[in-house]
This record gives sequence, C-alpha cells and structure tokens, in this order.
Amino acid sequence: MNPLVFLAEASSGGQVQQIANTFGVDWPHLVSQIISFAIVCLLLHRFAYKPILKMLEERRQQIAQGIEEREKIRQELAQAEVQRREIMVQADVKATKVIEEAHDAAARVHDRETQKAIATAAQIIAKSREAAEQERVQMLRQLKQELGALVVQATSVAARKVLTAEDQRRMAEETLEQVGKAA
Repeated sequence: MNPLVFLAEASSGGQVQQIANTFGVDWPHLVSQIISFAIVCLLLHRFAYKPILKMLEERRQQIAQGIEEREKIRQELAQAEVQRREIMVQADVKATKVIEEAHDAAARVHDRETQKAIATAAQIIAKSREAAEQERVQMLRQLKQELGALVVQATSVAARKVLTAEDQRRMAEETLEQVGKAA
C-alpha cells in the first residue's frame, strides 16, 4: 500500500494508529526510512541492476551464439566426416582400379614377352633345322664323293687294273645315281 495512506489513517487515530503504537512505530522516522529505501532502490536499479541485467543479456547472447556455433561446427564436422569417407571410398576404388590396371599391364607384358620368346624360339628352331638340312645336304654330297672314290678304288683293286680317268668318272656317276635313288 501507499505510505501516504498509512499517514492519513495514522493521523485520524484509527485502528492503524493503535497497531502502530503497539509496535512502537515512529511515523516521521518511518517515512524518512521509506524515502531513503526508495532512493537506494532507484540508485541500485539504475547503477547496479540494469548493468547486471545488460551483462546477463550479453552473456545469454554469447551463450546462444556459442551454442549456434557449436551446432554449426558439429554439422561441419559431420559433413567433413562424410566427405572424408567419400574420399576414402574414392581412393579405395582408384587404388583398386590402379592395381587392376597394373595386373592387366603385367599380364600384357608377360603375354608379349612370352610371344616374343616363342617367336625367338621358333626362329632358332627354324634356323637350326635349316642349318641341319644344309649340313645333311653337305654331308650327303661329301658322302657321295667319298663313296664314289671308294667304289672307284675298290673296283680298281678288284679288277686289278688301272682305270682310265674316263672309267673312273663313269663309275663315279653310276654310283652317285644309285646312292641318290637310295637316299
């Protein structure tokens, strides 16, 4: 209630006056204390309570901003984790692809080298056969010549006569013809 109401009733001497007298209220002292208390409340409100409220509001805003930033960071972290996983999956896929390409390249190189080795071996075999054939032909030719010479010599020994050059040539040709038919 308003202190002036108490004052008005106190001067009239009513029931409020009786209660005030019972408790020993000194009205001028009480009014001065009420005015002092009001002044102190106004000063506290202006110089203490408002700055504290302002500081609390700033703190509340900082906390709200910190919560927003934390949530934002949490979302960015989640996105970064998703991106990291995607990058890891892509890197794994690329690594697998590179490994497969390396295996394929190695297989192609192996096949190519195998084919080169087979071709080289075939060339070596062909050259060996050709050389063997040439050697066989040369050996047959030498054999025919030696055989012809042996036949002529054996005939001359068997006939005990000296054959003329014409006889030796004719016998050598006949022998060569017979050996050629046999071979």
